[in-house]
Amino acid sequence: MPLVIVAVGVAMLLLLMIRFKLNGFISLILVALAVGVMQGMPVDKVVGSIKAGVGGTLGGLALIMGFGAMLGKLLADCGGAQRIATTLIAKFGKQHIQWAIVLTGFTVGFALFYEVGFVLLLPLVFTIAASARIPLLYVGVPMAAALSVTHGFLPPHPGPTAIATIFHADMGKTLLFGTLLAIPTVILAGPVYARFLKGIDKPVPVGLYNPKTFTEEEMPSFGVSVATALVPVILMALRAVAEMVLPKGHPILAYAEFFGDPVIATLIAVLIAIFTFGLNRGRSMDEVMGTITESIKIIAMMLLIIGGGGAFKQVLVDSGIEKYIADMMHGSSVSPILMAWSIAAVLRIALGSATVAAITAGGIVAPLIATTGVSPELMVIAVGSGSVIFSHVNDPGFWLFKEYFNLTIMETIKSWSVLETIISVCGLIGCLLLAMVV
Repeated sequence: MPLVIVAVGVAMLLLLMIRFKLNGFISLILVALAVGVMQGMPVDKVVGSIKAGVGGTLGGLALIMGFGAMLGKLLADCGGAQRIATTLIAKFGKQHIQWAIVLTGFTVGFALFYEVGFVLLLPLVFTIAASARIPLLYVGVPMAAALSVTHGFLPPHPGPTAIATIFHADMGKTLLFGTLLAIPTVILAGPVYARFLKGIDKPVPVGLYNPKTFTEEEMPSFGVSVATALVPVILMALRAVAEMVLPKGHPILAYAEFFGDPVIATLIAVLIAIFTFGLNRGRSMDEVMGTITESIKIIAMMLLIIGGGGAFKQVLVDSGIEKYIADMMHGSSVSPILMAWSIAAVLRIALGSATVAAITAGGIVAPLIATTGVSPELMVIAVGSGSVIFSHVNDPGFWLFKEYFNLTIMETIKSWSVLETIISVCGLIGCLLLAMVV
């Protein structure tokens, strides 16, 4: 019965948005209320879940998205994004630009959370699409694929790191196996699949991208543009390295954790960008602050919609859906890797949150590692793969992709949801193949 209620909720959401054209944020809140009541939750608990879902989703994300949008707008408005794009196009050529994006996304994805990397790389994607006159998703999908694979497969991202801890898996081996599987997965889900989406040719959103063409003199250098844009990546990478090599309590570790926090790292990047992309380019402080104000206006509704997705997800979690699914899967005799992937996949589709699905599935299948002798590192990747399958309307990431690329719900499913499913299935197949030799 709980799964039927979830299905009814998803159908109701699609009806409100597609048939009645209701705003996404309002629709998500109404559906969250309806699903909570249908699941038998007390009305006051439903309201509490919605508040917790919005707050939990937007708590750090609002700051990160805000600072990320500021950095991206400053980068775009000074010509820095155009400089990076034209340099990459010149080096790789229009025919191979997808590989430049994949390489950039994969490198950035090691250190950044998915949402942070997504927001920071968007101006680059928009600029390349406009400069090379190619479909937006042709470069957007490879970028999203690279970021999503690192998010689902590789420590130090929250899901893989938490599962590795639960399974007592070796972080180094997990990173090694994850990277081996990530490379072919990114190629299939990114450049290869993007070729099937040429029919979805959306214009670059004018509000998020400055279509002005800059002269050579107006643009900052390639080095300054890249260095400023990668400040958050560098700071967060240093934090990840420090956490791996320094013992707890080391004085340097505290500083690394502070400056490598995503919020602090993006804030520092914005402060640097105010100088490198603003004051140092001859712009007044009033002009720079105008750019920053404009960047926040652009993402306001986007934040609400993502928060609404978080509310829907939280109601599903608090109503006990994961316990129901766990009980339903208990006692099965299938392969532990396949079971781990399946449980994470079902939880992901039902709950929306990849991290919640991964951690919950990890707790359910952890006893299988000792009894079956399966590689705990491959189990980490199997759970991580399952946790990213078929992102849809109950996942804040679905709305993030939809809103930034200005897609309809069906276009988002054809692009983003299928992309995530390709990543998930490739991860499962890779784990099963590696299990034969590990």
